[in-house]
Amino acid sequence: MKLFRTLVAIVFSVALAPAARADTYKLDPAHTSVGFSISHLVISEVEGRFNDVAGEVTIEDGKLTSAKATIQAKSIDTKIEKRDNHLRSADFFDVEKYPTITFESTKVEKEGDKTIITGKFTMHGVTKEIRFPFLMKGPINDPWGNARIGLVAETSLNRTDYGMKPSTGVGDEVKIKLGAEATKPLEKK
Repeated sequence: MKLFRTLVAIVFSVALAPAARADTYKLDPAHTSVGFSISHLVISEVEGRFNDVAGEVTIEDGKLTSAKATIQAKSIDTKIEKRDNHLRSADFFDVEKYPTITFESTKVEKEGDKTIITGKFTMHGVTKEIRFPFLMKGPINDPWGNARIGLVAETSLNRTDYGMKPSTGVGDEVKIKLGAEATKPLEKK
C-alpha cells in the first residue's frame, strides 16, 4: 500500500509540475551577421555577407531547441558593387527566381562538448539537410528591457550541391559564419 501511495504521489507531482517554458527570441538585425568566404583563383579568399536576415530561435530551460531564419539573397555584400550584381545574376544566386535562402531546424543535440543544430537549408531552389555546430551565450538582460542571447556558428557547404554551376576561378566550397543576437521583451512586473 505504501508503494502504491508513493507511485500515486509521483504521478500527481509530475502531472501537476509546471510545463517547461519555451521563449521565442527574434533575431536582432543590427547585431546579426551571416558571412561567408570562398576561394578565388585558388590563391585567396573572397569574403562577403548578407545584410538582410530575419528569424527566431526558441529557448527552453536555458537551451536552444529550435531556430529558423530567412536571408534575402539580393542583400549579398562583398563591398564590390560589380561583383555583387554578378552574384545576384542567374550565373550564381539568381535572386529574381530564388529571392530567399532559408533555414529551419529539425533537431538540436549534444555531441561531446559541442551542440549541433540540424535543419533544412534551402538555397537556389534546392533543400538539403545541414548541420551547424554552435555556441549559445546568455541569456542576459540588456539595458533596453529585453532578454538577449548570442549565437555563434560555423559550417561549410558545396555551392554546386545547391544547383549553382561551377565557375572558373571560384571555388565550390563556401565557409559560412554566423554571429547573431536575438531578443525577447522582458515580462513587466
